[in-house]
Amino acid sequence: MEEKKIASGLKQNVDYLKKELGVGESFDVLVREFKVGGKGVALFFVDGFAKDDVLVWVMQSMLRVRREEIAVNVLQKILDRHLPYIEVDEIESLDAATTSILSGALVLLVDGEKKGIEIDAREYPARAPQEPDVERVTRGSRDGFVETLIFNTALIRRRIRDPRLRVEHLTVGRRSKTDVSLVYLKDVANTELVETVRGRIDKIDVDGLPMAEKSLEEFIASTGYSPFPAVRYTERPDVAAVHIFEGHVVIIVDTSPSVMIAPATFFHHLQHAEEYRQSPLVGTYIRWVRSLAVLMSMLATPLWLAIAYQPELLPPSLAFIGAKEVGHLPLYLQFFIAEIGIDIIRMATIHTPSPLATALGIIAAFLIGDVAMSVGLLVPEVILYMSAAAIGSYATPSMELSQSLKLFRLLFLVLAAVFQLPGLIGGLLLFIVVAATTRSFGVPYLWPLLPLNLQALVAIIVRKPVPVSKSRPSVVKPRDKGRM
Repeated sequence: MEEKKIASGLKQNVDYLKKELGVGESFDVLVREFKVGGKGVALFFVDGFAKDDVLVWVMQSMLRVRREEIAVNVLQKILDRHLPYIEVDEIESLDAATTSILSGALVLLVDGEKKGIEIDAREYPARAPQEPDVERVTRGSRDGFVETLIFNTALIRRRIRDPRLRVEHLTVGRRSKTDVSLVYLKDVANTELVETVRGRIDKIDVDGLPMAEKSLEEFIASTGYSPFPAVRYTERPDVAAVHIFEGHVVIIVDTSPSVMIAPATFFHHLQHAEEYRQSPLVGTYIRWVRSLAVLMSMLATPLWLAIAYQPELLPPSLAFIGAKEVGHLPLYLQFFIAEIGIDIIRMATIHTPSPLATALGIIAAFLIGDVAMSVGLLVPEVILYMSAAAIGSYATPSMELSQSLKLFRLLFLVLAAVFQLPGLIGGLLLFIVVAATTRSFGVPYLWPLLPLNLQALVAIIVRKPVPVSKSRPSVVKPRDKGRM
């Protein structure tokens, strides 16, 4: 649809914008009409976005202008001499003016001029950067991304003071017009990767992105019903900066404190900033423990269930692992009850006021679990292994991966209940096949295991000292392969 240009008549422009913006119907969209050097002007803004001190300052500057000072070239003289504000620009269409006003900018229209002035004096409601709850570290920076896009880009710029850092601005959504930024190093990130991400975002045709970055991911990742997350989320600017240096693209969506890192492999989701805040040896130990916990979260319960059905597979020295009593319900049903119970507790804790959340967790974990064993609903082994699996699922900072592995754990439980150990082995093979055929922006999901890259695999198993890590990961095909 063709854009509606700004007309020379001020009344015509004001009437159009009043109707388009609902001035008079929406109490927070305001217009101030006054005279500047004998010329009629109109100032449109949204109350709550515009800074009051800038509004007063603009009004004072405009009202001091005399007629002879703007006799000719009105707009240019206002811009050059009477509006000494940093972020100002000319706009030529009323559609652009509408978008700017609703985005929080001030728009000044002058009678007789076919252009307007956009004054970027917006001030979004924002909280201060603080350490994200999911990605806490014992030692390190305590700042985290917030819901305001410009704050987030500033947190990255603070860590990457390279003139080749690019922060591209895109807009998504016919109605929401959500601000999206692509952040990457121009001489490091693969050009094809950047164009792929940008092209997929440009093709999005939707009313809006109500769930911000998650809605955007479902458009650009093209994973469909795949259980694996195709991008990595982080709320830490230092983690985002590390991936930018490696050649990844970071996608920031306004109104969300989480940014997306693309592409991402399975092993990206197992890494945490804590590993790099400790010595290489300690960091390696932490990485191994985390990997073991994630593996335990996926296999502890189905493996025990398969062995409980086939106790003859255990050597006499490990016979104590099997179930002493089956209870009143089948073992597989007990596991499903425990799985659902843990999810109910998790959801209830999220929606419980913070002062009561700890008490709720204690009541649910101890009282309900103890009563369940007393009445014979669950056997002690089910609660033990289910608790181990639940703890292991929170060992990774990627909640998306932990939820994906939970779905596979449920599948493994079904297969172990029906086919015992052969069913579990078949489920593991299915897991490997699905992961091996998954791609994140063209990158194999199980790299560097499949396809095998021994050097990169060693770097994942062992946390190398920073001076030794001289090259960037080859999987993202960086233009500049060396770090040093």
